Amino acid sequence: MLEKAKNMKPEDLLFKYKGILYPSLHSQPENIDAIESFEAREDDILLVAYPKCGYNWMIQVLNKLAFSAGKLKNPKYIPYLEFTNPEKLKLLSTLPSTRILGTHMNTNNIPVSFFEKKSKILVVLRNPKDTAVSYFHFYNKNPVLPAFDSWDKFFSQYMSGEVMWGSYFDHAVLWEKYIDSENNFTEEIKEIAKYFNYTLSDEQIQTIAEESTFDAMKEKSQEMYGSFGKVIFRKVWSSVKPQTSVTNASSQRELMPEYTEHVFEITIFSYIF
Repeated sequence: MLEKAKNMKPEDLLFKYKGILYPSLHSQPENIDAIESFEAREDDILLVAYPKCGYNWMIQVLNKLAFSAGKLKNPKYIPYLEFTNPEKLKLLSTLPSTRILGTHMNTNNIPVSFFEKKSKILVVLRNPKDTAVSYFHFYNKNPVLPAFDSWDKFFSQYMSGEVMWGSYFDHAVLWEKYIDSENNFTEEIKEIAKYFNYTLSDEQIQTIAEESTFDAMKEKSQEMYGSFGKVIFRKVWSSVKPQTSVTNASSQRELMPEYTEHVFEITIFSYIF
């Protein structure tokens, strides 16, 4: 994949489908088209997160919870729906329950069957400022994506939704019932386990919390993601400190009205019942 990216024009590294940009080397239009008819199950678990909001971190938490609760025989890779071609989608339909799936898509593009079957959906959200900065670095550090030559150019496209998976604000505004995980992560893991009807001991919960720190995840990043591990776990994703080295007063002023208009409360988790 990396070698193929080197020989591609920057404009060919992304494709647009129904107004949303996707990475060409990870997905294709037929993938997105096929998942529209994907058949969800009532006991499915769907992890939803806009890029750079903690998706890869929460994958590990969910895997550990499901494994500890006896729902998985072994922790496994959780597939992105939009990265799954039609043949692999058919394979997903043969997997035993409970299936844990993931996506960066917003509610308008998630297969309607997840809502019809009332599958369990866990949404991960993050402050839009920190998300923007992380996304800028992710674009520029990822060899299979087109780089931006300036923060201002990226920020303009971020605000207009001309980045992969579209507008952050279109994504965040559609979810509700927020629960803050920043104060006591161990307690929030308990809440997640309760939401999925997992019965775990306090010792199991504490172990999962300790194994889900950034440092612990980073140590295993290359084992799980290969050469992309360093790109994915570049910084502590949940840091509340703004990375001011690439932001400026103008972009801060532009972002805040959009933030306050669309997102009344940004926290980390959103449970959909």
